[in-house]
Amino acid sequence: MQKVKIIGGGLAGTECALYLANQGIDVELYDIKPKEFTPAHKSEKYAELVCSNSLKSNDIYGNACGLLKEEMRRLGSKVIQAGDLSRVPAGNALAVDREKFSEILTEQLKNNEHITLISKRIDEIPKEDGYIVIATGPLTTEKLSESIRKETGDGLYFFDASAPIVSAESIDKDNSFIGDRYDKGSGDHINCPMNKEEYTELITELLNAERAELHSFENTSVFEGCMPIEIMASRGEDTLRFGPLKPVGLTNPKTGRWPYACLQLRKEDKDGTMYNLIGFQTNLKFSEQKRVFGIIPALKNAEYLRYGVMHRNTFINAPKVLNDDYSLKENKNVFFAGQITGVEGYVESAGTGLMVGIYLSRRILGKEDVRISDKTVLGALAKYITTPNEDFQPMNANFGILGYSGQRKDKTAKKRVQAETSLEEIERFKEIIR
Repeated sequence: MQKVKIIGGGLAGTECALYLANQGIDVELYDIKPKEFTPAHKSEKYAELVCSNSLKSNDIYGNACGLLKEEMRRLGSKVIQAGDLSRVPAGNALAVDREKFSEILTEQLKNNEHITLISKRIDEIPKEDGYIVIATGPLTTEKLSESIRKETGDGLYFFDASAPIVSAESIDKDNSFIGDRYDKGSGDHINCPMNKEEYTELITELLNAERAELHSFENTSVFEGCMPIEIMASRGEDTLRFGPLKPVGLTNPKTGRWPYACLQLRKEDKDGTMYNLIGFQTNLKFSEQKRVFGIIPALKNAEYLRYGVMHRNTFINAPKVLNDDYSLKENKNVFFAGQITGVEGYVESAGTGLMVGIYLSRRILGKEDVRISDKTVLGALAKYITTPNEDFQPMNANFGILGYSGQRKDKTAKKRVQAETSLEEIERFKEIIR
């Protein structure tokens, strides 16, 4: 039986490796860690969460990422299983203790007899016979990027940003309150209200603050789904009040009303010692982050455990170069998985790794070639990134990419039908691949 080489030990590479290995297929998993680290990575563990500790909503019928996670659960996803095991309170979202999450998956990789872990920089796509899975994520090294460009054509780039993390004890309790939007949850967020004057000052300073230089990167286009807060602020005075500072549904117990604007903080760990500034991805200089975000009363004395950073993200022109099983059109022994395919988000990335594992294992084991229905989020994402598109951009899970032939106009009812159809298709697919 042929051995599979997987390049990249992030969520997609980890998911793919574990699926293949659990089918009895030998895998060599290559990653530059722990010998080297990218600018965004700090931990020696595999499946490290870089930008946020949230895997987004668990709502199956109202949120496409929640539905995607349920699809993956039913197909045996080890990434989602690890998320469930390392969950920290976050209302209806699946937020995790990122250290525990990575530790669970790293131990599974280390203890699987069919997986060999190799710490080595891969500078070009291997040319020897056998199957290759490239799951190097948004920070593919320069030399490997060049090898990929030669194989696929010009690469595409955008910038990705992460939000700061502050210590819980440094959050001003007199200027914050605990609660979830519309009280849907068990009080898992800390809310940082602002009045109109404070909000206006924050916007002014965001627009005037110094940003970190990005001279080492080739392009300054930014993916809409991870927009730095200072760029959002430049799009209009009220943009943040309809985005990450939306006060709707957050009743301040001290006033009995919604604030003018409100930043929510989410737990980073199970014990609640660290909190993430939700939606506050930024490229401001570290000193400026402390100064500007300190305008928010609850953060006036905040201790920053991690400042926000911005880095390059890389993806291929998937519609031109990928088949619907994530293999290259010009070389069907080479597969791509993760954000490099043009999906965006932790769960979406892991989902591609799961599907590559399923499709590739069936090929290796001589089983029937199958495809998942595009009425599922997993299938719809694959269809989106492999359908001709002259203006291709990364895509998150959303109900818009799911097919719908019904007559319902009510959005809630329509989403429920789409979700129910998706889960029916998942059950059928499970029977096929069993």
